[in-house]
Amino acid sequence: MEKQLHLNLLAARPPAAGGLQAGSKMRMGPGRKRDFSPLGWSRYFQTIEDVEVETSGGKDISLLRFNRPLLLPLHVFRLYCSGSHGPVLLLLHGGGHSALSWAVFTAVICGRINCRVVAMDLRGHGDTKVQNSEDLSAETMASDISKVVEVLFGEAPPPILMIGHSMGGAIAVHAAAANQIPSLLGLCVIDVVEGTAMDALNSMQSFLRSRPKTFKSLENAIEWSVKSGQIRNIESARVSMGGQVKKREEPSRAVGESNTIGGGILEEEEEEEEEEGEEQSNKKRMKEEEQDSKRSSVFEWRVDLSRTERFWTGWFRGLSALFLSCTSPKLLLLAGVDRLDKDLTIGQMQGKFQLQVLPQCGHAVHEDAPDKVADAIATFMVRHKFTDFKEGFLW
Repeated sequence: MEKQLHLNLLAARPPAAGGLQAGSKMRMGPGRKRDFSPLGWSRYFQTIEDVEVETSGGKDISLLRFNRPLLLPLHVFRLYCSGSHGPVLLLLHGGGHSALSWAVFTAVICGRINCRVVAMDLRGHGDTKVQNSEDLSAETMASDISKVVEVLFGEAPPPILMIGHSMGGAIAVHAAAANQIPSLLGLCVIDVVEGTAMDALNSMQSFLRSRPKTFKSLENAIEWSVKSGQIRNIESARVSMGGQVKKREEPSRAVGESNTIGGGILEEEEEEEEEEGEEQSNKKRMKEEEQDSKRSSVFEWRVDLSRTERFWTGWFRGLSALFLSCTSPKLLLLAGVDRLDKDLTIGQMQGKFQLQVLPQCGHAVHEDAPDKVADAIATFMVRHKFTDFKEGFLW
């Protein structure tokens, strides 16, 4: 039960001993090998936009982009967009993930209904750049969303359906309850419920420690995500894991520093050789070179989720009441009906929101079953007359 609660908060379940979960081996037939190579965003989204949001202080920061210094406003939010007309689906990812987690879903939903998609890297995640990336409070991130919508669409934004997964679902509820989006059509929350999320907080740190800290390559990270059960859809893993991990940055060398061993180091080694012998010194040097080679190709998590602990309670406490208080039409998608807490169970019986359970999915429901999630959201939107099915789409 405790492991199931973990699925409802930030990340995926940890692998079993040996790096793989029991029963996670996927058979592809004799002689067939799965492809874990990364996929680019352009297969799924039409454009990338960097939205610049000014702060009250109006300060600037200097960032390095395209190998040249570029002066940018303090906050620059990365957006992935598709579609040219129809209501906007504003997609908010879960903790530690990025907008790329919506890639496959975006391609599917845009083929079903007339809509536009804006998938946003939240602060501290993906390629969004802000001054204080560690401020992940619900209030701050809900305000970020409001500012991005204002910059993107001006004073007359189009109708917007907010869709959020896990942490992103909690932030969507906070933004909706605070009337941060004036043109809000409706709200869709994916696999986050206050009761199970709050129950999981006490053991979340040990859960996060069970994940690998580094990967030898992006392909290795993709393979782990699939075999561990974090993402059960290999196509989605191949495009989205690049938003979860990054290549470790090595400290820059000082001016005049050489890749070769300096004279001072050689002198020290000569003294060591006199004491330890030449063979032991060579072994030490080979070990250092091997460690340097490993460090140069190590991938690590973009977000240290363990350092976000002080915000967890603020994301989830009172979430059910906030969700039920939102007056716009609401859809709750869950991986299991056991995730419903008491308030939501009563609210669902009273018809205050639409509930749909998608079994045989992990926590990353929209990645594991993008077709089913797209079908559920498309049906929800058409039923409420927010949009129409695309001409020629057979429903």
